[in-house]
Amino acid sequence: MDELKVFSGNAHPELACSVCDYLGISPGRIEVSQFSNENIFVKVLENVRSRDVFIIQPISSPVNNNLVELFIMLDAFWRASAGRITAVVPYYGYARTDKKDQPRVPITARLIADLITTSGANRVLTVDLHAGQIQGFFNVPVDELAALPLLAQHIRKKNLENIVVVATDIGISKRARDMAARLNAPLAIIEKRRVGNNDLSETLNIIGDVSGKIAVAVDDEIDTAGSLVNAVDALLEAGATEVYSCATHPIFSGKAIERIANSPVKEVIVAQTVPVPAHKKLDKITVLPIAPLLGEAIHRIHTGLSVGAMFE
Repeated sequence: MDELKVFSGNAHPELACSVCDYLGISPGRIEVSQFSNENIFVKVLENVRSRDVFIIQPISSPVNNNLVELFIMLDAFWRASAGRITAVVPYYGYARTDKKDQPRVPITARLIADLITTSGANRVLTVDLHAGQIQGFFNVPVDELAALPLLAQHIRKKNLENIVVVATDIGISKRARDMAARLNAPLAIIEKRRVGNNDLSETLNIIGDVSGKIAVAVDDEIDTAGSLVNAVDALLEAGATEVYSCATHPIFSGKAIERIANSPVKEVIVAQTVPVPAHKKLDKITVLPIAPLLGEAIHRIHTGLSVGAMFE
């Protein structure tokens, strides 16, 4: 492997260009299009034989189109004799279906991992998986980056006093604890129970003291924003003076933007792992650039340096 190449599908070309700017290289030339019958066509427009190839493609909306694009791009580079192929998936879609929590349901997160590997990926680079155990679904190396330091740095710059970090559910409590340590703040946890498969959740109880404090709610993604709005309302009802929300992935599906606009949440802070269209960029939504984090990780993977050292 003698040359680094970064390519992008149609999922997030803006992010790929920003990563290339960080690395000081030009984006790789590739054609990714659809025929009139909706079949996806991929053609690599330059020589990649024995090159170190990175394909940036979050599994974001339209999820299934972008996912199939990723599979076909991986196959194209494998057949073009690329030296090593890394699937850079800043947002790993289907990650929430990571276990059999009901009878006769699939483990789709494992299926997607198998398909990415079968399509030709030699390794995977991602950001904040819904569950860290998903790394074990892959039979190739996986580097999982953390956006937490980026989010914590943004909060620190605000010089807020008397804050409490709040995990929006028990499953995210470890990341919230890490955020609390970075901000030198206490931790609280919202206990909730999801209702069915329709993205509804019921807030049950707040474990910890939030009265008279500025709450910083932590989650891995904001989808329909139902959980966010419920958490904000519960925290304010419990005596929090203000609520900030931090999450890595800004999915913002369904009525998410409307709910955030009507919510008393002070600010919603997210990373640029998926595109956020202009009509979804409210004044209270801050999108932090993730390209330097991905670019540095790609540089380290290419040169054989430690990725973990980035977070020490």
